[in-house]
Amino acid sequence: MRSIAAAITLFTRIPMWRWVSIPQQAYSSAVVWWPLVGWITGGAAALSLFAAAQVLPVLPAAVIAIVARLLLTGALHEDGLADFCDGFGGGNGKERILEIMKDSHIGTYGVIGLISYFLLTVALLASLTPAAAAITIFAADPLAKACTSQITNILPYARPEGAKNKISYSRMTIPQLILNILPGVIPAAIAALYCQLFPLAALLPMTASCILISMMRRRIGGYTGDCCGACCLICEVSVLAGAAVICNL
Repeated sequence: MRSIAAAITLFTRIPMWRWVSIPQQAYSSAVVWWPLVGWITGGAAALSLFAAAQVLPVLPAAVIAIVARLLLTGALHEDGLADFCDGFGGGNGKERILEIMKDSHIGTYGVIGLISYFLLTVALLASLTPAAAAITIFAADPLAKACTSQITNILPYARPEGAKNKISYSRMTIPQLILNILPGVIPAAIAALYCQLFPLAALLPMTASCILISMMRRRIGGYTGDCCGACCLICEVSVLAGAAVICNL
């Protein structure tokens, strides 16, 4: 329970620490419950989108959904995406990439990355019906987090000094891996009831995460929090793209 509270505290702005005493060691296993947190963030986006779509076209409803999730997460993953794009786009070696990602200023690659992400996300959601868009964003969020969580099982942390928030994720045991994957795939299974071909879209984030993990290993020999945030959003967009193709066939 405390690990779940730690995950909610870490990945959203919900102040679970006000109601639950969270020991520091609980944060080391918070990534196990990251897909479960996706039920909260993805659910908030889905509900916001569907509710707004009752009085607005799907396009502005999709924007409202993304804004609602940004407010809930504090743009945590979007900040990671910007830093990731700046680092991997502008850096040549490991030290330079890590140095750029640590810089709080946003560069050209970061701006382009964020604009591309938001445009793609909103456009892909707007290409679906309100019900399909809500179901898809609810399924895509936890699934992307489940795929991204595997980074911590495969790669070491890239910075020798450790994370700036002093949180070090431990590799998952088999039971923890099951608890991590199940919340990620259950919403996708539910989406398959609405669209039988939806599982095909679920293959895309797995592919995207494998490509990104390979790039991280090659370029910096590990991962950072920014890498995880970027991978999560890229995996999510891949699900939305797959769903848009399938649902519009």
